[in-house]
Amino acid sequence: MSRLILFNKPYGVLSQFIAEGRYRGLKEFIPVADVYAAGRLDGDSEGLLILTDDGALQHRIANPDSKLSKTYWAQVEGIADESALTALRNGVNLRDFTTLPAKVKTMDEPPGLWPRDPPIRMRRAIPTSWLELVINQGKNRQVRRMTAAVGLPTLRLIRWAVGDWTLAGLPPGQWKEVRD
Repeated sequence: MSRLILFNKPYGVLSQFIAEGRYRGLKEFIPVADVYAAGRLDGDSEGLLILTDDGALQHRIANPDSKLSKTYWAQVEGIADESALTALRNGVNLRDFTTLPAKVKTMDEPPGLWPRDPPIRMRRAIPTSWLELVINQGKNRQVRRMTAAVGLPTLRLIRWAVGDWTLAGLPPGQWKEVRD
């Protein structure tokens, strides 16, 4: 039977077991041998990272062709207006590729959200807002690039869900094993 681990990856942790530079590695949090990240979440992002020892499952989760949805909560600099939301919904040209259309809506700050360590930078004169984005791709820094392209730079990015798996009840830095 394959192993499937859900991990709430904190800010400053890489999606690999070995630490690198200023970033910590998964080995500090997950004492399980022979599991590997199914997809990546950059060191500056937080949230759901799935690990498994099943190569076929890892490929299905990580491969953009599988169209497995990924839900992100993004705290952005500025207030999202309808033109920015429409652009995200239609797909954004990022020069090296055009994103598939995203499902996107504004949201309140998630209730019970843990503080980020270190805190995000805040500027007194520039408000922030929260977006929920659901995408089926997952290219390098895609959500950050999408929001920046519509004039809403991402300050904090949390992956809440991959397919039906979510962070519900999973504090930062903690992991749990689930059935596929």
